[in-house]
Amino acid sequence: MATYKKSGNKEKGTARTKRTIEETSTTAEVFDTLDETASKSEAWVINNQKNIFIFLGLIVAGVLAFMGYQKYVESPNEKIAADELAFPKVHFQQASVTNVAADSIYLLGLDGVDGKFGFVDIAEQYSGTDAGNMANYYAGISYLKMKNYTEAISYLEKFSSDDEALGPIAKGAIGDAFADLNQPEDALNYYEQAANLRVNDFTTPLFLFKAGNTALELGKSDKALGMFEKIQKLYPNSEEAKSIDIYINKAKYAE
Repeated sequence: MATYKKSGNKEKGTARTKRTIEETSTTAEVFDTLDETASKSEAWVINNQKNIFIFLGLIVAGVLAFMGYQKYVESPNEKIAADELAFPKVHFQQASVTNVAADSIYLLGLDGVDGKFGFVDIAEQYSGTDAGNMANYYAGISYLKMKNYTEAISYLEKFSSDDEALGPIAKGAIGDAFADLNQPEDALNYYEQAANLRVNDFTTPLFLFKAGNTALELGKSDKALGMFEKIQKLYPNSEEAKSIDIYINKAKYAE
């Protein structure tokens, strides 16, 4: 018959009771600490409530001011700027499709006429708007067509766009301006930026091709070869790929 040892259970019970008391004591200490921390926080809030309300008030005022600026200043400015941009764009489009006095027409778009703003004025007066940003693009391309390369670079560098085509075209146009200024290293830099800015079947092979030819001009035949082979491999249906074998051979056998 099994023997039941009461003394052993008593010891275990005592140890369990002691552990429970210790745990309860620790929990009580934690709650006391939390109460003390909460009391200090409440006291700090009470003592600094004036500054807190001022701070919160400034945040609210800032948000309301921003919303008001967007509604009553920014949005109307966007519309006004867009309306202003329509006039010089007509001259830009006319100049783009004619060979007769094209520079004079581009100039009308740049400077405006009959009291209407041109691209230069819109870029300056509405610099924070989408239309002001686009005015930089049109002004830059206009100056490039007029062979005023320094002004072209200045305006095109102010332009930014997430558009698949416009962003790379603007970068590539800066490259064209540097090429015409006989600064091929700078031209190569911008052609590479244009090729990598957006990957698509139009602008990427176009500016890889320009970059490759500029690299070849600079004696960087290995770099040029890599660009030409990239066109051949990744953009076989592009316009540039039609004669790319000729340029690959040029790069391979360049001295």
